[in-house]
Amino acid sequence: MSAVSSRLPVFPWDRLEPYKATAAAHPDGIVDLSVGTPVDPVPAVVQRALADAADSPGYPTVWGTAALRDALTGWVERRLGARGLTHANVLPVVGSKELVAWLPTQLGLGPGDKVAYPRLAYPTYEVGARLAGAEPVVYDDPTELDPAGLKLLWLNSPSNPTGRVLSKEELRRAVAWAREHGVLVFSDECYLELGWEAAPVSVLHPDVCGGSYEGIVAVHSLSKRSNLAGYRAAFVAGDPAVLGELLQIRKHGGMMVAAPVQAATVAALGDSAHVAEQRARYARRRDALRAAFEAAGFRIEHSEASLYLWATRDESCWETVGELSKRGILVAPGDFYGPAGERFVRIAFTATDERVEAAVRRLAE
Repeated sequence: MSAVSSRLPVFPWDRLEPYKATAAAHPDGIVDLSVGTPVDPVPAVVQRALADAADSPGYPTVWGTAALRDALTGWVERRLGARGLTHANVLPVVGSKELVAWLPTQLGLGPGDKVAYPRLAYPTYEVGARLAGAEPVVYDDPTELDPAGLKLLWLNSPSNPTGRVLSKEELRRAVAWAREHGVLVFSDECYLELGWEAAPVSVLHPDVCGGSYEGIVAVHSLSKRSNLAGYRAAFVAGDPAVLGELLQIRKHGGMMVAAPVQAATVAALGDSAHVAEQRARYARRRDALRAAFEAAGFRIEHSEASLYLWATRDESCWETVGELSKRGILVAPGDFYGPAGERFVRIAFTATDERVEAAVRRLAE
């Protein structure tokens, strides 16, 4: 049996463990700003919906309940500005990372096929390509890619890790180029609700896609907007031909979102108050951390959206990680997201208010 893991890079977070141990040894404890995992409570309206659906002894369906599909299409139209969606335009998935990692395999890609993603990017785009045996390709501008053999183009706005937001024109140009060359576009928009100095736009917006969803799919998650990382609640929306094929494959694979999580997703997408409340928390933490890191000699680039600050002191990212760990602060080295990030660190503002205050104090010392 061949080891599939041999196709994959070293799991990046394992390399951070020694620095995590150093930070944890700080007398006042670690301030972990390395992972964008929610720390605030799951909204009460969502918890109630989950509990009310707890008595779910039967198998859920891969496509989800009609109520879930109504919630998905309704939210996509209200929030993203999409028009004319039906249930065929949406599909729930078991967390967005699972979708990203297994999408090339489920699309039937393999040797000889190429999967493209931004030069600075979430590592799972590369992992998905390698799991399928396809060739991963990075880009600075997608329209400058060689389309030969290119089957899947990942867009990511707002970006993880940089927080950069693509304009309507940039998105429109990428979609037009991909359609011209017969390349399928998947747009990772999981941070779309978290624009700070920019207003992120979906690839499904009519100003981008021209009112047609042919060849485009948007990926969304409730992990960040609703503190549901532990629920694995996400979905895709767009081209019904692509989603129909994925639905058939995922039926065979048993990739079902748990019934109580489906109910919780309906509640989460139907309530905007908790989203505004969580945004306000993150805004306060972002402002405090940005001011503290800048005062400590860091330069922040991009970062106009998402849950991160993309920061540099114009030195090796690992040198920065090491120095901050001595202060009990853990951040993610930029080279986790590609060699182009080797002089940056990614700083998450998902820690509690108390831990953010501790980081601010330590940076001022």
